[in-house]
Amino acid sequence: MKPKVAIPEPHSSKLEYNERSTVHYDASLRAAGLEPVLIPSPAAPEEVARLISNCRGILLPGSPADVAPQKYGAVRISETCSADPLRDNLDELLLQDAHNLYKPIFGICYGMQSLNVWRGGTLIQHLETTPVDHQPASKPLRAHEIRIEAESLLSKLAGSNGAPVNSSHHQAVGVPGDGLKISARSPLDDVIEAVEGTAPEHWVVAVQWHPERTFDSEGLSRKLFEEFAGAVRAWVPRAIMESLAGR
Repeated sequence: MKPKVAIPEPHSSKLEYNERSTVHYDASLRAAGLEPVLIPSPAAPEEVARLISNCRGILLPGSPADVAPQKYGAVRISETCSADPLRDNLDELLLQDAHNLYKPIFGICYGMQSLNVWRGGTLIQHLETTPVDHQPASKPLRAHEIRIEAESLLSKLAGSNGAPVNSSHHQAVGVPGDGLKISARSPLDDVIEAVEGTAPEHWVVAVQWHPERTFDSEGLSRKLFEEFAGAVRAWVPRAIMESLAGR
């Protein structure tokens, strides 16, 4: 039986986006040997608890929403998209469970931002004009390069010379949250492109690009999912820790 991984419904009301995006996450997780368990955004906490009880990890996907700026002490600007409170609440439930039990966490795009804010970090609400187009209209599979930090998990997967990534975001991590460290940046403008957990016993990786879209064509994308799958298979239940939410 394939290990199960919880994945929240990307958006609570944009069904077309959900249908279009989840097929990529589903296919990548299955190709890596995992079974995705889609958690509906409107699910009650007790239903969420039931659904994730047999899941060994979580994947936080992208979303057309933006995290509410007040959650990281900022005033909303006009470029910031509407928040999705149901998705935010669901992410918080999944993150609390994963951090309590050290379940592996893989965040992608909005999922990286959600994780960072939950850990007390901040976001850049809108990327102004830089040498890099982080939201190209044509959504090329190779939008720009990333510079990977030495001694990071990403460096073990791709080396420290950098790698090409796709790009589809207008926000980015500002200050990394508690227990997170920067593992990749966009070299021309220093935008943070990936973070990792600092606790060696807890697998936590989040990236700003979309590896699920390039699983079949980019080695780093495939390796990220395979590494996540390895961590999920190796996970064993741990004693419940003190809550980290809201720090």
